[in-house]
Amino acid sequence: MKAYILTITFKDIEPAIWRKVVMPAGATFNRLHEMIQNVTNFQSEWIDEPYHFFEFVIDHEIITNNPVTLEDFKKSKRENLKFTVKSPTHTKIDKYLEKYDEILYCYDFGDGWQITIKVDEVVNDYYFGFPTVLAGEGAAPPEDVGGPPGFMGFLKVYNNKDHPDFLDTFRWAEKQYFKPFDRNQVNDRLKYQKYQKTEWDKIDHANYVVLSDKYRGPNQ
Repeated sequence: MKAYILTITFKDIEPAIWRKVVMPAGATFNRLHEMIQNVTNFQSEWIDEPYHFFEFVIDHEIITNNPVTLEDFKKSKRENLKFTVKSPTHTKIDKYLEKYDEILYCYDFGDGWQITIKVDEVVNDYYFGFPTVLAGEGAAPPEDVGGPPGFMGFLKVYNNKDHPDFLDTFRWAEKQYFKPFDRNQVNDRLKYQKYQKTEWDKIDHANYVVLSDKYRGPNQ
């Protein structure tokens, strides 16, 4: 099965927070968004707020789930626009990933997160119908922390038990599901993000328990 090995990295955060992911071809941008949410500590699936939308600006195209942007584009005279606006549920990632070495994912118009998505490799020997995290470093920011500056300020308090605001910050972080990066835990979640058929005839398994695999390794 054709797949893309991607490295996603938060911009404006040091030390770097990144994830390397293999993702089957044929995904929509909405699936790409879901994958990023799953490999970070973001929780847009559970948040009903007007600014937790995302967009990709690629060349002269905007791919977004922002209903205001999509509706404005429908009502406007398209020939007078500098950009074409597309829905992420109907636009597939393949031609964009193969044309550009790197694209930018923008999330949460309040916090203003920017994440680079770099194409490391295109492979043809990934046989699972869902993404897999191969590696990564750093605990991803929680929702509504205030973008990169807010996150850096949050960490100073969160990592200092002597700070007067430590307990309140710790409790808030738990409510926001702020957790350290755990590759196995993330991959358990990603198994439910299926959009291709898993090719079990090409996988070393016993009764669908993976014995060995180049990307996923053995089932634990």
